[in-house]
Amino acid sequence: MNIYHFAVCDDRPEDARLVASLAAQWARRTGAEVELEVFPSAEAFLFRYQEKKDFDVLLLDIEMTGMDGVELAKTVRRDNEAVQIVFITGYSDYIAQGYEVSALHYLMKPVNEEKFDQVLTRAVSRLARNEPFLTLELPGETVRVPLPEIRYLDVQQNYVTVHAGRDYTLKRPLAEFEAALDRRFFRAGRSCIVNLTCIRRVTRAEAELTTGERIPLPRGQYEKLNQAIIRQI
Repeated sequence: MNIYHFAVCDDRPEDARLVASLAAQWARRTGAEVELEVFPSAEAFLFRYQEKKDFDVLLLDIEMTGMDGVELAKTVRRDNEAVQIVFITGYSDYIAQGYEVSALHYLMKPVNEEKFDQVLTRAVSRLARNEPFLTLELPGETVRVPLPEIRYLDVQQNYVTVHAGRDYTLKRPLAEFEAALDRRFFRAGRSCIVNLTCIRRVTRAEAELTTGERIPLPRGQYEKLNQAIIRQI
């Protein structure tokens, strides 16, 4: 069973406790396994988020002292498209801003329990339909990178670099990453795995990506790579 990581962020302790309680009740009723953390401010959440970016659902108040919920959501969205964001607010003036961060829903205070349950069920359903991701355990943080964002992975000595929105370098065998990837990825020799959907052109010497990056092809890989691209199409 999946474990879903929820965050509640609200600078009013009584509101935060209520939302956390409603989330826990939803989990018991639906049988979902949820780990829930509560934060008194956007800044407190971001401090935790920098260490481990593993949240699935954010339940955010909008009007908070310091950074507000919308700015918090924008910060998270810079490198995380998968997390489901739900705004919980006493004001309807901010709804238009939710489109900027692909918010799943706005819930008005006082929160209606039935509507709250429906929104969480939708959030979990969307998570189940989202693209799979690669989990990277880095020094001081855990990052989940959606597979479509990964252009290629390559090896230098004993280190693998995952080239996505940013580059992540880890000391792990390439074969471990290969096992976590799907059919859109092709093993181009011993030291590289490339995302077939990112390839613009292939020659016998190299694969050129849509970003302009060029990946050298080992001898004998040209035909295999072309066949993989055709199968992918």
